[in-house]
Amino acid sequence: MPSRFEPCGMNQMYSQRYGTPPIVRATGGLADTVVDCNPATLADGSASGFVFCEPSAAALLAAVARAASVWREGATWPALQRNGMARDFGWNASARRYAGIYAGLAQGR
Repeated sequence: MPSRFEPCGMNQMYSQRYGTPPIVRATGGLADTVVDCNPATLADGSASGFVFCEPSAAALLAAVARAASVWREGATWPALQRNGMARDFGWNASARRYAGIYAGLAQGR
């Protein structure tokens, strides 16, 4: 999803839920909902796709190459799929995060 602008699409969330790690440009909701696959995020179990920053064909191609490399590794790909399928994009999860933010703000008064 090499979008230049994305307020918060749904396709990247569908992709993760169905075990298809998305390749997205870091913009809007795409950046908020996909965790880039790198050694640190693989180690902590949060990696869920591939993120690139620059809106260019070269950056998209580099992200595709990274995805293909992880796919060829074998063992890493299923872990990446499981991470994405375990993500919770439901309203209950969002409401809990907002409640936490509001509680923290109220404590600061």
